[in-house]
Amino acid sequence: MGRVSTSARRATALVLVGLVVLSLNLRPAAVSIGPVLAEVREAFGMAPATAGLLTSLPVLGFAAFGAAAPAAAARFGIHRVTLVALLAATVGLFGRAVTGSETLFLLLSLVALAGMAMANVLLPSLVKLHFPDRIGLVTAIYTTALSTGLTGALVLTVPVADWLGGWRWGLGAWAVMAVIAALPWTALARHDRTLVRTPATVRYRDVARTRLGQAMALFFGLQSLQAYAIFGWFAQLWRDSGYSATEAGVLAGLVAGTSIPLSLWLPNVLARTPDSRRVLFPVIAAYPVGYVGLMVAPYSLAPLWAVVVGVATVTFPLILTLVGLRAHTAEGTAALSAFTQSTGYLIAAAGPFAVGLLHGWTDGWTAPLWLLLGLALPLFWLAAYVAEPRYVEDQLAPVTAPGPRPTRTSP
Repeated sequence: MGRVSTSARRATALVLVGLVVLSLNLRPAAVSIGPVLAEVREAFGMAPATAGLLTSLPVLGFAAFGAAAPAAAARFGIHRVTLVALLAATVGLFGRAVTGSETLFLLLSLVALAGMAMANVLLPSLVKLHFPDRIGLVTAIYTTALSTGLTGALVLTVPVADWLGGWRWGLGAWAVMAVIAALPWTALARHDRTLVRTPATVRYRDVARTRLGQAMALFFGLQSLQAYAIFGWFAQLWRDSGYSATEAGVLAGLVAGTSIPLSLWLPNVLARTPDSRRVLFPVIAAYPVGYVGLMVAPYSLAPLWAVVVGVATVTFPLILTLVGLRAHTAEGTAALSAFTQSTGYLIAAAGPFAVGLLHGWTDGWTAPLWLLLGLALPLFWLAAYVAEPRYVEDQLAPVTAPGPRPTRTSP
């Protein structure tokens, strides 16, 4: 029994390490562009619309490829799919750093983002599968790692580029991190397990018909719209306000860094709090406060508004925590996660693109900030709905809803 217990503890530790290093690598492909966006545009001669498309690629990639994650995991194994996702991210990150073609740069960025999209969707299901009684704690751990990777990509991309000799080095360095992240998953993939299919398995299209699934997708979508507009464009906002590229990257990193301690604390608080609105509402309120502040004093009080907006971005790990809490099973969590994230990212895709167009048309940041402020307000109503203790399986049709099987009586 001692050997079994030791083996189980080692397996659990390996999964936890795998989740952490995976999470560290889920954002660099998406956000490392922001700090060097001006240099990338100059190198390829990108038009404003193309730059808007580039900043929207993360949400487009997550929307297009995230939906396929549960089916791929069910067929090939959840750990194998995670490993392949990391390898795709590695290829895309390295390839886009060396190509001289604008079209290939966009396509390879999409390859990297496709890998991250698949892994991103599977994370809540992996937590539900391996840590069903510690969802809040483990979600807090991996979302903190995710925020750390996000912060590192924003803060370090420009210094690495300056140190090694150009923006290509700054972007390509993250491919090395992805290779390291794949190592634990090579071991986990050898002893893979699939999501078991039964007649009661929750499917993507089933979730699409539930009010909870729809509300979670819209909640996630509007939140992600805010986050990707922030990390895609706010470094440029601060550069336009008078900060250097390095300083603007640090300010963007401050946004992400603010969320690190909160991501470690608040998901667990949310999981234990009877009324989730007490956690969700104050966090969401930081969005309009930060945006108004940026309109009034974008330069002199930039660090303060970076911290305030950073608080608001903690909405993301809180939603991921709710994904794990709003399903009874790992299969239900995978389907809810897939629909929430893929549909949500499709909604969010308009955000960075619209911000880029508004900025180009007005040659300023007031109009884009008003747009983001207006789109933040529905988050309060959506948070109020998803905060209620509802479960996606309970809203499904009887044929797919989980429950006890009928028993036969003796004649």
